[in-house]
Amino acid sequence: MAEKREYRMEELARLAGITVRTLRFYRERKLIPPPRREGRIAWYDDQHLARLRTITALLERGHTLSGIAELAEAFDHGRDVGDLLGVGGPTEEEPVHLTPEELADHFAGEATPENLAAAMDLGYLGTDGGEIVHISRRLLEVSSALVREGIPLAEVLAAAKEVRTHTDALADLFTGLVLRHASAQDLPRLRPLARGVVEAELSLALDRRMREDGSRGGRP
Repeated sequence: MAEKREYRMEELARLAGITVRTLRFYRERKLIPPPRREGRIAWYDDQHLARLRTITALLERGHTLSGIAELAEAFDHGRDVGDLLGVGGPTEEEPVHLTPEELADHFAGEATPENLAAAMDLGYLGTDGGEIVHISRRLLEVSSALVREGIPLAEVLAAAKEVRTHTDALADLFTGLVLRHASAQDLPRLRPLARGVVEAELSLALDRRMREDGSRGGRP
């Protein structure tokens, strides 16, 4: 196995394309984790290099240093992937690993500390080392598509919180139905039936809403 790479301050700054003075400033602002100390020598590794490159990329996308500092703190103190996924993990949803830079790209500058905190509260985001983990590729793709359509991410997350309340109730309803007439062992096998009912009913409800809106729009 390849040994872990470590760098002294001057080499790290050169590889990251910044000055030593800038590196010291980032360290003082706690934008990067503390280095490993060996006497008076500070040693940095590839995680520090990746973080510095991410900071540069976020600055180029218009993020402020204050915002980046809050994001870094949220990543460093957020729930880890084990807490996010639970012991067994989701049975159908595919988690997605992202760098902070990739997360910013998904949401066109709306990956603010406030939105990040809301996503963590919902259980959408966790951390895994230097990466972020989104619990569901489908949810990530849908939420980023809504943002691209012009809907603010804060409103998407607020709607998601409401949806969570209703889907928890639906899950309780289906689980109770099965447990009254079968057993807990039957739940994984019957799960697709619950999803089918919910998807069909939502589709029909959207049809009704679009007809109602169309009817109102057609009135003189």
